[in-house]
Amino acid sequence: MREITGKHVLFFTVSAFAVIIAVNLTMAYKAVSTFPGLEVKNSYVASQTFDHDRAAQEALGWTLAPEYDAAAKEVRLVFTDAAGMPVTLQDLSVLIGRTTSASQDRRPDFSRQAGAYVAKTDLGMGKWMMQIEARAADGTLFRQRIDLSVKG
Repeated sequence: MREITGKHVLFFTVSAFAVIIAVNLTMAYKAVSTFPGLEVKNSYVASQTFDHDRAAQEALGWTLAPEYDAAAKEVRLVFTDAAGMPVTLQDLSVLIGRTTSASQDRRPDFSRQAGAYVAKTDLGMGKWMMQIEARAADGTLFRQRIDLSVKG
């Protein structure tokens, strides 16, 4: 059996810390490189109209029901008013992407079909998010972020 010397202990200690530091640097790089970015450019400016915008959106009385049909590969958004009737939108913009990375972000083109807004897009299995911005006929902006889970 060999004798453990100070050099052996030093080598073991330096190696252990080198592994820990390498793993931490790798994890930090992955976290920063996959971060999709900011929600708003200036949070202070956005906060100045937040309560007014929220009240206007709530006054619409809309409900949004999202669906994804994996077989047909289409996203379906059903907007209804307080009476449960379908809503006609002036404008619709939807960003669909993974919750952890911007690499698969897409903006599908939606068309109105039988009271719903439908777009063809192939979403793989897993967690997705949709950032929806719809404009009412009177110009009121409706915003909602929805998490969507696609199962195989």
